[in-house]
Amino acid sequence: MQLRLLAAADVDDVTELIADPTTLRFTRVPEPPPDGFAQGWYERYEQGRESRSREAFAIVGDDGAFLGLALAPAIDDEAAEAELGYIVAAHARGRGVASEALRQLTAWAFEERGIQRAYLLIDVDNPASIKVAERAGYRLEGVMRSTYLKQGRRGDTQLWARLPGDPPVTTAR
Repeated sequence: MQLRLLAAADVDDVTELIADPTTLRFTRVPEPPPDGFAQGWYERYEQGRESRSREAFAIVGDDGAFLGLALAPAIDDEAAEAELGYIVAAHARGRGVASEALRQLTAWAFEERGIQRAYLLIDVDNPASIKVAERAGYRLEGVMRSTYLKQGRRGDTQLWARLPGDPPVTTAR
């Protein structure tokens, strides 16, 4: 599996991805996603690529199949910090795709963008994502209580971070 820059040709796959109830539960995607959301979302990431304020990658299998997204929704070059994230398609979950995508995304952030602190925001009720963070070498920094997610929904959110000098990660699942 590898990461490649998200392209316009991925919009249909993104539309399918964001229709998944688990994706909707644990992301900032509005419920239900409005018509054209995936296209507009892609365009916002394209603008962010140009301004260097965000980045989006498609996670693709060895056969080129779309498996999900690896994202940097917020990049602050001055602070050398980036929020990272991942969304894996239902058909690809449970196979280590998210952990490997996050490892690759984190390496990109450190090596290509010079990030000195990568962080994840994870709902406390999302044990699968918490395992991904642990497997990718992130450390739990704490819980932010009653943070705003979307559409009036608040919840507790774990803050996880990784620094370039943290111990290396093994590739074992």
